[in-house]
Amino acid sequence: MPNNQTKLIIISGKIAAGKSTLALDLAAGQASVLLSEDHWISKLYPGEIELLDDYVRCSGRLCEAIGPHVVSLLKEGMSVVMDFPANTHKQRHWLRGLFEAADVGHELHYLDVPDEVCKNRLRIRNDTGDHAFQPSEADFDLFTRYFVAPTVDEGFNLIVHQY
Repeated sequence: MPNNQTKLIIISGKIAAGKSTLALDLAAGQASVLLSEDHWISKLYPGEIELLDDYVRCSGRLCEAIGPHVVSLLKEGMSVVMDFPANTHKQRHWLRGLFEAADVGHELHYLDVPDEVCKNRLRIRNDTGDHAFQPSEADFDLFTRYFVAPTVDEGFNLIVHQY
């Protein structure tokens, strides 16, 4: 039986939907470790993310490296908030493997935010320059083509946040 006190918290949502903000809020509300893909990719692969293929390559390498660490944290009883996208079936499959390997509970938070709201937030975020990456609206459209919203049929403990 999974340890439901310890859990892996994962987040799905389009670019600028508010995933990182939600991740911070969720991590602050409990004893947990927050891991941010954007942070790690910006530090490990500075200037290497120009195309979608670059992101896929670098993200894949990061996930391969960090996955065993996440499992070990979970097995030691530390909840983990993953500010890594759970935006495709493949990404969610990888994340499922983490909490299943550790035999702990999980939550999948889905930020259901309209594209125009995300694009407006993206423009504001890019203008401030505070984020590790400044994707364009064209980048948003490209990444959104691959986005698959999670459904209850996938068997996750799904929590939907609607805008």
